[in-house]
Amino acid sequence: MAFSADELRVLRRALANALHPAPLPDQDVRDALRLSDSVDEAAREADRLRAFLLADLVRYRESLPGSLAGYLGLLEEALAGGYDPGADDLAALRALRGNPAAARLLDRCRLLAERSVRARLARVSQATASASATASRGRLLALPGGRAAQEPRPKPSAPDPSERPVPKPSEVFPPRRRPVPPPPPEERVAG
Repeated sequence: MAFSADELRVLRRALANALHPAPLPDQDVRDALRLSDSVDEAAREADRLRAFLLADLVRYRESLPGSLAGYLGLLEEALAGGYDPGADDLAALRALRGNPAAARLLDRCRLLAERSVRARLARVSQATASASATASRGRLLALPGGRAAQEPRPKPSAPDPSERPVPKPSEVFPPRRRPVPPPPPEERVAG
């Protein structure tokens, strides 16, 4: 993303104000808001462009091997934009490794995919470690004594659900009635 000279002046004033807070003139506030809107719009446009590029990449990959040159070009462009190659990309490149450009791209994609998997595993193991550290801490339990021991407890007016008897399985699930077999054929004939 490139900024114009005016946008850089606005950005410099906003950063200076962030470091040394002071009341800003209304024009500086409007300029900063306008720059913020422009940056947000540029980011949204970049996201739309990236989505279009990835959709195009999928279309080219699905029409391989006829679209080899287009697919390799789009894949290189996507990789330059930070795209992590997926299993579909690796499979397509493996099928095309007879082409020298596809073989080079396959090696590059393998390295990128491996880094991506290692990074995801590191995040998962770090999250698991922090969750287990949190779970390993003991819970605080109330100890007998204190105010609760000094004050008499009021009697509950309603029955406590934990004091009800547990029903037997035969009370919850009554036995099934066996179906009555049909009468023999000679009894069915009315005569």
